Amino acid sequence: MKVKEGFAGERYLVIPEFIVDMMRKDPLLSSLHITDIGYYPKARHHYCERKEPISQFVLIYCVDGKGFYNLNGKKWTIEAGQYFIIPPKAIHSYGSDLQNPWTIYWIHFGGTLAPQYAADAAIPKSIETSATSRIRHRHELFEELYNILDAGLTIENLRYSGSLFHHYLGSLRFIQQYRGIRKDAETDAVQLAIHYMSENLERHVSLKEIATNCRLSESRLSALFRERTGHSILNYFNLLKIRRACELLDNTTLKLNQICFKVGIPDPYYFSRLFTKIMGMSPLRFRHRTRT
Repeated sequence: MKVKEGFAGERYLVIPEFIVDMMRKDPLLSSLHITDIGYYPKARHHYCERKEPISQFVLIYCVDGKGFYNLNGKKWTIEAGQYFIIPPKAIHSYGSDLQNPWTIYWIHFGGTLAPQYAADAAIPKSIETSATSRIRHRHELFEELYNILDAGLTIENLRYSGSLFHHYLGSLRFIQQYRGIRKDAETDAVQLAIHYMSENLERHVSLKEIATNCRLSESRLSALFRERTGHSILNYFNLLKIRRACELLDNTTLKLNQICFKVGIPDPYYFSRLFTKIMGMSPLRFRHRTRT
């Protein structure tokens, strides 16, 4: 089975061609503009093949799972924390791993400055979690991009999205400078663990992975974490996930089956049970509660 779209929790927008033509002529947007944008969580059987070249660059950023792409006669594998950009007018294909399907943010884009941002990204680029990483901030930038376009394709919305997109691509192209903005890098193991979990809310992360990132044994980190926070590491991770879910319920119109993927809990029924256990009410009741 191979499918191009139709995944639980997916979101995507396709900008009409007459709007794209308008952006190509706009003084601001002609330098950089989005033509399609989307998010596919746990996209099992996802596959796209283009034998007829298209005129846009294609950015795919994998945040969980695995996938692949074929370009210029070579096949590349992609894992969580990697992205690539396919240049325009190139025959290509890409798809999700059958056993561990990827979760991806994807954007088609063009403009006179697009080649500068896409330079050297036809091969996989890695974005590793570190003490100064700002992965969650980048995901929030994507959400703002998506939401402003979803709110309406007015010229002001389009121009604002173009400005944001410069920042988004800059965070990938100039990753060291983007990370260097954060001066308060933590060296404390507990704070490093919390930062790592915060940067990977969309994934299922094991205790071993967290401990490895903190350069401690699982037992030592677990004991230290419980002593300092009163929680086990994985319970605290669930608290972070549900806190993020609360933010999405309050500040977006995302459906529950979309929010659960954004916090790395792909089963909406389990997500609802966990949310209710922690918050004392269901996600729907939380969204519609009276706030004072």
